[in-house]
Amino acid sequence: MTDNIWDSRRLHDPRRSSDVRSEWERDYARLIHSSAFRRLQSKTQVLGLGESDFYRTRLTHSMEVAQIGVGIVRWLKSLHKDQTDIVNALPPSALMNSICLAHDIGHPPFGHGGEVALNLCMRGFGGFEGNGQTLRILSRLDKYTAEHGLNPTRRLLLGVLKYPASYGATVQSDAYGDVATPSWLSKAEKQHPPKCYMDDEQDVVNWILEPLAIEEKLAFTKLQPHKSGHLKPIYKGLDTSIMELADDISYSLHDLEDAISLGMITKKDWVAHNEGKEELFRDCGDNSNSLAENLFSDESYQRKKAIGNLVHKFIISTTVRESVFPLATTSLIRLNAYMDEAHERMLEHIFDLVMKKVIKSSNVQQLEFKGQRLVVELFEALSSDPERLLPGNTRKRYTDESTQQKKMRIICDFIAGMTDEYATRMYEKLYYPHKGSIFDRL
Repeated sequence: MTDNIWDSRRLHDPRRSSDVRSEWERDYARLIHSSAFRRLQSKTQVLGLGESDFYRTRLTHSMEVAQIGVGIVRWLKSLHKDQTDIVNALPPSALMNSICLAHDIGHPPFGHGGEVALNLCMRGFGGFEGNGQTLRILSRLDKYTAEHGLNPTRRLLLGVLKYPASYGATVQSDAYGDVATPSWLSKAEKQHPPKCYMDDEQDVVNWILEPLAIEEKLAFTKLQPHKSGHLKPIYKGLDTSIMELADDISYSLHDLEDAISLGMITKKDWVAHNEGKEELFRDCGDNSNSLAENLFSDESYQRKKAIGNLVHKFIISTTVRESVFPLATTSLIRLNAYMDEAHERMLEHIFDLVMKKVIKSSNVQQLEFKGQRLVVELFEALSSDPERLLPGNTRKRYTDESTQQKKMRIICDFIAGMTDEYATRMYEKLYYPHKGSIFDRL
C-alpha cells in the first residue's frame, strides 16, 4: 500500500515481487493493455473509419493528445522552475500519458451521434454521457478486477473527471427537445446530455474527492447554467485542465490537417475564413497567408511542419496560475493550466473553420445520423428481449441486476463498448434479411 493518498487505489492491490514501477506507471501499463483502449482503434474520431487508413481514429487522436499533454507538462515545469509549489503539483509523465490516453475511452461508436443516441435511449434511466462512461469503465467495467475496473489511482480518476457533478444534479428536462416517432428521428442538437458523470458512479466520485475538505468539495462541485440548457460544473482539477488543453490543440489542428489532406478544406476556404481576422494571427506572431502557403503546399512535409509549428506555439502559450476557485487549499484543484487569450482566440478561430467545413458538413452529419439510427435501433432490439438477444456474460449481468434502471444500464454499457464495426455487424445480424448462420462471429 502507498502512503500517498493520491496514488492510493480503492481495492488493495499488492505489488508483484520486484516490481520497480511507480503507481502511475502501473496505471499506464494497465490502460494500454486494456480491451477498452484497444477498441479505440475502431471508433470514429471525425471522419468515418472507412474513408482511409490515413485519417485519425479515436486511438490515434488519444495518442496525439498524450504526446501534447506530456509536452505541456514539460514546458510548464521549465516555465515555473522557480515556483516549487507549481512544479511539485504538476503530474509525472506516466500519469499525464494515462489521463490523456484514457480521456476518450468511454465514447461510444459513431462519435457524438452515438452519444446522443444512447442518451436518448437512457432518458428515463439516468442518461448517458461519454466522459461519464470513461469514469465508469476505468473504475467499474474493465475486467482487470472483478468489480473495480482497472482499479486506478485516485489521481488518475480525478484527472479524467472532467465534470465533477452527477447526471441527476445537472440535467434539466426542459433542455431536451421532443422525442420523435420513431425515436431515432429526434433532432440531435436537442438531445445532448449534460456534462456530467452518471449517478451510478456517485460512490466512486465520493472516494475520489475524499481528501478534500468539506468546503473545498462543495465549491469544487458548484454548477452554473450552460448553453445546452443543462447545468454544468464550473471547476476542474489541474491534471484535467492540462489534458483539456492538449485535447483542444489536437482536435483543432489535427482535424484541420486531415481535412486539408481530404480536400474538405481548401486554400480558398482558409483565405475566406481569415478575411478581416488577420489580427488574430498577428497577436500570436503569425501570418495567415504565410501559414496558407505551407498548409496547402503540394509537398506534404510542408503541411506537417506547419502543423507541428502551430502545436509548439500553442504548447508554449500555456501557464499555470491560481484558478478562481474559492476556498481551495489542495494544489491539485487550486491550480489550473491556461492558454493565453491571444492563442486561445486563434485556436478557436481555426477550429471554427473545421467545425463549419468538416464536422457540420452534410456528408459528415449524414453518417453521424446513420450511426445515431443504428445505435437507437440496436438498443430497442436488445431491450425488447434482453434475455434472448444479449450474449452470455452480458445476459448474466443483466439478470443479476435487481432494478430496471440498472438493467438498462447494462444494455447501455454493452452498446457503448462496441466499435463501429462490431455495432454495424450486430445490427446487420439482427435486422438484415439475409439468412445468417449460428457460426457468424461478431
